[in-house]
Amino acid sequence: MDQFILNWIFIGASFALYIGIAVWARAGSTSEFYAAGRGVHPVVNGMATGADWMSAASFISMAGLIAFTGYDNSTFLMGWTGGYVLLALMLAPYLRKFGKFTVSEFIGDRFYSSTARMVAVICLIVASTTYVIGQMTGVGVAFGRFLEVDNTTGLLIGACVVFAYAVFGGMKGVTYTQVAQYCVLIIAYTIPAIFISFQLTGNPIPALGLFGDHAASGEPLLAKLDQIVTELGFNAYTTHHADTLNMVLFTLSLMIGTAGLPHVIMRFFTVPTVSSARWSAGWTLVFIALLYLTAPAVGAMARLNISEMMWPNGSAGEPVSVELMESDPKYDWMATWQKTGLLNWEDKNGDGKIAYFNQENKDKVAEMEAAGWGSENELVKFNRDILVLANPEIANLPGWVIALVAAGGLAAALSTAAGLLLAISSAVSHDLLKGQLTPNMTEKGELMSARIAMAVAIVIATYLGLNPPGFAAQTVALAFGLAAASIFPALMMGIFSTRINNSGAVAGMIAGITVTLIYIFLHKGWFFIPGTALYGDDNPLLGTIKSTSFGAVGAAINFIVAYVVSGMTKATPKEIVQLVESVRVPRGAGAAAADH
Repeated sequence: MDQFILNWIFIGASFALYIGIAVWARAGSTSEFYAAGRGVHPVVNGMATGADWMSAASFISMAGLIAFTGYDNSTFLMGWTGGYVLLALMLAPYLRKFGKFTVSEFIGDRFYSSTARMVAVICLIVASTTYVIGQMTGVGVAFGRFLEVDNTTGLLIGACVVFAYAVFGGMKGVTYTQVAQYCVLIIAYTIPAIFISFQLTGNPIPALGLFGDHAASGEPLLAKLDQIVTELGFNAYTTHHADTLNMVLFTLSLMIGTAGLPHVIMRFFTVPTVSSARWSAGWTLVFIALLYLTAPAVGAMARLNISEMMWPNGSAGEPVSVELMESDPKYDWMATWQKTGLLNWEDKNGDGKIAYFNQENKDKVAEMEAAGWGSENELVKFNRDILVLANPEIANLPGWVIALVAAGGLAAALSTAAGLLLAISSAVSHDLLKGQLTPNMTEKGELMSARIAMAVAIVIATYLGLNPPGFAAQTVALAFGLAAASIFPALMMGIFSTRINNSGAVAGMIAGITVTLIYIFLHKGWFFIPGTALYGDDNPLLGTIKSTSFGAVGAAINFIVAYVVSGMTKATPKEIVQLVESVRVPRGAGAAAADH
């Protein structure tokens, strides 16, 4: 069967499933729209949270960034998984015990301030909107390849699908849709990895194959990969080369940003009890581990496959010829992806060969010139976001596997986009309109305003997705930095410190997100408009600290400002102190939801 038809069948069937579930689980009340009626089983919620959390950045982009950088980009794995553990242990159970619908509502009540609630709403919208840009980037990449449409059309199709099941289903519909999406994405991610691991190492378990022997050479797989990439003039795959300070700050930014993501925190409001929230967090970690233990193997094995395809006889031989690329079916995937504009090559010196090497390495350039292959890398474009989606084609796997990966990539992007849009809509309708501007709004009116807010958010996110400030995972990293600098410190201080008052919380959030936003805009362009950046991440404003790593600095500023301002203003009222202490008391926590 034609690959295009297979893609349509798999993607169409999965979309029909998502929309059908949303119709079946349609939200009929604000409780169902915001928190799925607080009746979701911990295992089900764990699976839905896994899908909500493992976005296009995890599925589509992360392995690609690891593949082309190696050890230094393991920060994505360390930061995101460490952050989820932090969220599960330090925040989720206490926030669930507090019993509110949204993160902004918790901040408003804990800091006894409508201003604090509004600032939290703004911070939430800024971080979530930036995050959605990354998801829409992934949607455009996936649709552009597998439905053979341009990026703009792909974004519009994806936006329509999200609109159909998120706007009408609310949290209840999104929860059960995300369970289906998790099943699709995890199967789609692991099946190709199993095939490729077995091909390269003889071991069907990718995480074990990564540390096994390369079947063709008998050498350890990672040693073989190190040898190939260093022969091509690149840094060794398994060693540390990046700036250590920036690496630490980036990992920390991802970690505390994860713990401050409102769309993930909201998932813990959907379970019936605090005990269920703890179990839900544990199950989520299990479901996340299935993908995160596989991703390093996917990246390493794909890099090995690509390098060997570009140098069929090893780096001591000749580069791949244009004739071979056009005649050998195993190179068909390159021509297909070239049509999307995300992959390209050019025979710059007219020798009929495509030489792939690191042209920034002067010694390698001299060596290539002496061999007659020219001084420039001729694989001129390889978008990191295509790697996982192209992996089955690179390994020459069956057509149904390629179609399954297409459906999985879209499931990952759309599931997180839905969760983020729900967080944005609840902030607007529940916190801004119902909480402040129109407190007498009926439940029906609030539900309608939430849906309108989500529709508007979809339109804005789709527009911004047309011009992302980086690869999907890099854009998402910016969002994590914004959450780290604004939401996370307020939650931590709100739960674990009674010294922080309303003035301190507001000042801290404003200082944290303002400084971080300015630093990001200086490096990525004002409001991400191309050509407006004053600095580049290769030449940062502050030493070696890149824009994606600045969230940790913003968080430190938030904490410092909050404590200083709180110390200069009125102490926290006694009733709020008692409230905070009651939230942290474990006794009877399992039944804490009874009063809410």
